[in-house]
Amino acid sequence: INQDEANRLKELVRGTTDKADFKDCDWVIEAVFEEVGVKQAVFAEVEQHVSPETILATNTSSLSVDEIGSKLQHPERLVGFHFFNPVAVMPLIEVVKAGKTSDEALATAMATAAKLRKTAVITADSPGFVVNRVLAKLLGEAMHAVEQGTPFEAVVESQQAFGFPMDPFVLLDLVGLKVGAHVLDTHHAAFPERFFESPALHELAEIGVLLEKDDKGKVKGIDKRAVAIVGKHRPTDATASTAEELRIRLEDGLADEIHRMLEEGVVAGAEDIDLCMIMGAGWPFQLGGITPYLDRVGASQRAFGGTFHTPPIKGVG
Repeated sequence: INQDEANRLKELVRGTTDKADFKDCDWVIEAVFEEVGVKQAVFAEVEQHVSPETILATNTSSLSVDEIGSKLQHPERLVGFHFFNPVAVMPLIEVVKAGKTSDEALATAMATAAKLRKTAVITADSPGFVVNRVLAKLLGEAMHAVEQGTPFEAVVESQQAFGFPMDPFVLLDLVGLKVGAHVLDTHHAAFPERFFESPALHELAEIGVLLEKDDKGKVKGIDKRAVAIVGKHRPTDATASTAEELRIRLEDGLADEIHRMLEEGVVAGAEDIDLCMIMGAGWPFQLGGITPYLDRVGASQRAFGGTFHTPPIKGVG
């Protein structure tokens, strides 16, 4: 763009630390630290200054939108609006319809997402919504496997068939170890029988170590300190897995969890989950979506005795 256009765009943006400046806003989005109390405090302060018609949006990645809005005077104005990192690149926004979210708030969120040139999918207010619930399964299983003595390399190999743009440990490094640990904790608290927590990941997050990188930031492998820390958390009855055993466990676990999500009404259909994973997690679009993949490899049949699509989507090649 030319300098005149750059100047015009710059003039549209204004920074402030005074929330009274929000008084004329139609839409306010919060993107503070993932802690319910902090988010509630921010919204309580903002609500004092904005009009009753102002829509409030939260960028939470896994917290309950209803709980965040439980202290608002007008909780019906709150909607989830979850971006994905890096925001400039990832096209998905999960628009979360909480129990009290009004149709007006939901419609405004969908219209705003469209104007941002993003793909929006409406989800229910459920832990992790769509993408983080699936990723929590993958990352939680990955950390549990290495804590059980499975080599990091075998864990990476077990997920290569999924075709994600990065392996689970590079993904953890990208989203942040503390964020990753928080997401695993959230899902373990909600579904303790199906999601693992990871004490090793918490220690790695405190020290800030996982990957070994060269001077240019290129990943060379797992840091030896990280390997030692994970080893400290290995139980005496640990059972290591092969890459093949772990791949099948992951596929069956994903099929079971996605089937549960559909039974719970987290989204309207399997296609919504496929779209979320392609747009928000980098699932390879040429594989046709995660649910057709799970049908093709037999995981759906093993997990719940059926398929996500009837007839199954076979694909080509």
